[in-house]
Amino acid sequence: MKMSQVVFTPEKNPPANADTINHRLLVQAGFVRQLMAGVYTYTPLGLAVLRKIENIIREKMNEIGYAEIHMPALNPSANWQTTGGWDKIDVLFKIKSRTGKEYALAQSHEEIVTPLIQEVTHSYKDLPKKVFQIQWKFRDELRAKSGILRGREFLMKDAYSFHLDQADFEKAYEVVKKAYLEIFSALNLDAKVTEASGGNFAEKISYEFMVLTDAGEDDIYYCPDCNYCINSEIATVEIENCPHCGAKLQPARASEAGNVFDLGGKFTRAFNFSVSTADNQKVYPVMGCYGIGVSRAMGIIAEVHHDDKGLLWPENVAPAKFYLIGLGEYQEQAAELYQRLREHGVDVIFDDRDASAGTKFAAADLIGCPYRIVISAKTEGKIELKKRGDENIQLVAEESLYD
Repeated sequence: MKMSQVVFTPEKNPPANADTINHRLLVQAGFVRQLMAGVYTYTPLGLAVLRKIENIIREKMNEIGYAEIHMPALNPSANWQTTGGWDKIDVLFKIKSRTGKEYALAQSHEEIVTPLIQEVTHSYKDLPKKVFQIQWKFRDELRAKSGILRGREFLMKDAYSFHLDQADFEKAYEVVKKAYLEIFSALNLDAKVTEASGGNFAEKISYEFMVLTDAGEDDIYYCPDCNYCINSEIATVEIENCPHCGAKLQPARASEAGNVFDLGGKFTRAFNFSVSTADNQKVYPVMGCYGIGVSRAMGIIAEVHHDDKGLLWPENVAPAKFYLIGLGEYQEQAAELYQRLREHGVDVIFDDRDASAGTKFAAADLIGCPYRIVISAKTEGKIELKKRGDENIQLVAEESLYD
């Protein structure tokens, strides 16, 4: 990727209306552009990060046996009326066509996936069924805020599983829980599994995966000594000590990066989706819903990993591993190195712009690739290597960049 071709390069000043770190840095560094409140364009830099987050999630979901599908974002109103969501869900975008038919822009896909799986499920032998998708969702937020953390349009991974009974769902939940923690670890996010209410989706307790950040919209209590964590909204009494280990609970602000809902038979009953058991009994499959906010995760990473100079992307989601700069007459040598790195399959951004050294160094810090490499008269046939966030500079041989 050449900076002369990314179209959206870093700005000298942050946007005036930025109310959070992710909004300020992602816009200033050239990763997103705001169209209106809660709606953003993702530039080449932003799209590179988004795709890497997607792939980490996709690989893990495939690994635990979920088949990827892609469901329509435009839904007939009938499906939502069947479940009652048409009248009960206040954030649902509703559209009327020229012919008078009504549609919804999906804010989740329980209403679509349930009859979809019903088509291919006839008996207990057909269960469990597990599918997922990564798709843009829509919410009619009254006040979209916090940059890409809370938008009216957002990218989400939503997965759904269907089980013969509660016990089988519980097994599936534990598998997804472990996978989620591995996903967030790969994103370099410390997520805490938090008890929360089911909201519009479920009548039972749900679980949210919360990342501590001042930009978060939730208040939680977490135990510093064990894994216990609870959303303050469902704490019926004032909690001081952990019910598991007795340690004093700590209050914190957090942002929800993922969630798991036990939907029971709520949606399968609504669509009269039943199967026959081995003893010829009719039962409604137990359903699970598992979400991860993909664009939201990008915003949370920006909130957590930054300094006063700009972003500090974890290596596996950064737009590139290296940010390459050639100074003065060494620009051509840098261009040749850029080609060799690409031939070796190395992710690199080459700042080939006709700009000052100071402008390029500032851009490197603001964009936040894990390593900056420089070729200049000072490098004497070697390459200057500096890790983002570290002031130490090394002179290394080119071969070490391929290691």
